[in-house]
Amino acid sequence: MTNRRATFAPTPARRAAGLLAGLALGAALLAGCSSNGADTDCGLDACTITFDRGVDASATILGIEAKLIGTQDDQVTVEVAGEQLSLTTGQQATEVGGFQVSLDSVTDQNVVLRVARNPNG
Repeated sequence: MTNRRATFAPTPARRAAGLLAGLALGAALLAGCSSNGADTDCGLDACTITFDRGVDASATILGIEAKLIGTQDDQVTVEVAGEQLSLTTGQQATEVGGFQVSLDSVTDQNVVLRVARNPNG
């Protein structure tokens, strides 16, 4: 007597459910960020953080924390990866902890910071 195991091909609904679950997990891993008083837009090696002014704003991105400490005119003080930086709009990116940090813009409502992995670091 021969025992055969029955193999079942996944139904289209099961395949679709598996694909959606995989996409959701992938999106969560890519995002890898959280924020308080800030919005983040992240890719694999860089994030743009839009901090709200006038609140205790911070974001965790790319495995590090970025905080808005203060603003005065077009100069901003932030803490990135545990180090305080003073940045000015248009200034060349500053290297800190293997990341390039630059200030994109400052308005009455927002501060936009860009944090990218240092390709050499």
